[in-house]
Amino acid sequence: MGLRATLTLEVSPAGYYAWRERPESARATSNSALLADIRQVYRESGERYGSPRIHAVLRTQGRGASRGRIERLMRRHGIRAIMAPPRRVRTTDSRHNLPIAPNLIARDFTAAAPNRVWLADITYIPTAEGWLYLAAVMDLFSRKIVGWAMRHHMQVELVSSALSMAIRQQRPGAGLIHHSDRAVQYASHEYRAALAATGITASMSRKADCYDNAPMESFFHTLKTELIHHRQYQTRPEAQRDIFAFIEGFYNRTRLHSAIGHIAPIQMELKAA
Repeated sequence: MGLRATLTLEVSPAGYYAWRERPESARATSNSALLADIRQVYRESGERYGSPRIHAVLRTQGRGASRGRIERLMRRHGIRAIMAPPRRVRTTDSRHNLPIAPNLIARDFTAAAPNRVWLADITYIPTAEGWLYLAAVMDLFSRKIVGWAMRHHMQVELVSSALSMAIRQQRPGAGLIHHSDRAVQYASHEYRAALAATGITASMSRKADCYDNAPMESFFHTLKTELIHHRQYQTRPEAQRDIFAFIEGFYNRTRLHSAIGHIAPIQMELKAA
């Protein structure tokens, strides 16, 4: 607004200049400071956090701003969590005559302590060299990825390596349930023998029902929307390095998880300890 506009609006020049020189309101000052904090958390999350997680982080830092206020500021300034449309490739081959374990979970995605229930699944990552396959094992209590392996194939060795890592790191006691889909890799004699040798009880989803393993599906969705779909990998080793950093450096240690009260998986595991 200039001086000519002030005359049109019947505002005196003196009043206009007084308005221009007036100090910023307390609310505007507070919003500016809050916006700077929002941008800081947003950058530190790799632009992956939306308003719920940014609100949770700021709350731990002693900021009392409501989630609605944070959401309004983010919308006003165009701050949005990165997202990408899903792409699907078939990773489950359940057309086999191998034994199928009963579904012991029945969509009850709760666990009283670490190493009571593990979930397992396979996903894929595109590279210029071809697909890279990721097998992961999640502890249901903490949502921590306790075992993982990456290969250029989906053979039993892929999932066995992820399981071996989980057993080696977690050293589970008796009574652990291992839940997966009905893929031939998990139903194989080799994999079932590895479970039995450690005293782990197998559980499997119903046929072609991804919701029976929803937390693992959620992890893969997070991995892809927050990382994979924003990269163009030329080689499998390049993708492996990125995924390693995401799982061990961000997801397990830093990323706030809504299912466990907006804390990181390792924090949840430490609380139980």
